[in-house]
Amino acid sequence: MRIGLGGGGSTPDKLVAQAKQAEAEGFASLWYASLVQGDPLAAMALAGRETSAIELGTAVLQTYPVHPVLQAQRIAGAVAVMGRAGLTIGLGPSHQRAIEGVYGLSYARPALNTEEYLRILMPLLRGEGIDAEGEEWSAHVPAGMVRPAHPVPVLLAALAPRMLRVAGELADGVILWIAPVKAVERHIVPRVRAAAEAAGRPAPRVVAGLPVCVHDDEQEARAAVAAGATVYANVPAYQRIMAVGGVDGPADAAIVGDEKSVEAQLRALLDAGATDIHAHIVPAGPDLRASLKRTRGLLASLAGS
Repeated sequence: MRIGLGGGGSTPDKLVAQAKQAEAEGFASLWYASLVQGDPLAAMALAGRETSAIELGTAVLQTYPVHPVLQAQRIAGAVAVMGRAGLTIGLGPSHQRAIEGVYGLSYARPALNTEEYLRILMPLLRGEGIDAEGEEWSAHVPAGMVRPAHPVPVLLAALAPRMLRVAGELADGVILWIAPVKAVERHIVPRVRAAAEAAGRPAPRVVAGLPVCVHDDEQEARAAVAAGATVYANVPAYQRIMAVGGVDGPADAAIVGDEKSVEAQLRALLDAGATDIHAHIVPAGPDLRASLKRTRGLLASLAGS
């Protein structure tokens, strides 16, 4: 299995140590949230210099606050500092509460905004020029002005039908969060695959992110997930995808149970069409350290299998 973990660290030294450990344990990837070290690209460039093969991705960069030309330049800079291939960009428009409430920007047309953003960003990351006048974004850049030293795959945070079409048509796949297995199988994978096929693009990656907890008391495990996921339970986009997947909240979408049960659920996610798993480990019970170790141990044993 291609299994990745959440990336981060309270200090640069801890961030590097985490990346080295994850690579040594055989994990395929680490995924860095937008607030890691204030800028995940800086964190990933640092971790990438100290590792050799593990994929380092964002989950996710926000599009609205950063012009796509500047975003492409930042990404190219991170690749140069990192000094190797293996950087993957997950990006998305975020949510209305953040874009309007924090940045004071309009969130009136997120799908159109994202589509125009990718139509500028993707050619730039290939070293091409762009001459675009859009309703939301415009750019005029000569070929070669931005040229990452290594290819940079781009995954879109997409859950709604139009966004899934954009992901398949323009990006290299999707990066998901809290999408239950039924939603992956019936809603996400068919749409993104159909869009990629219609555009003549390769089969898209589907990186499925979910909380994971190996624990004998399922009720206690789900309570631990619920306690740390209240912010997601109230976001409309997540509410909709959980409803599509037939669950009431993040605790029900999570992968929990003993080793045998969790392995079966992870394999079911891959059978549903996910190509990668982004596991957010949630500890439960009185000994949180032991709980973390147990879950991580199972995931490490499955990584690469």
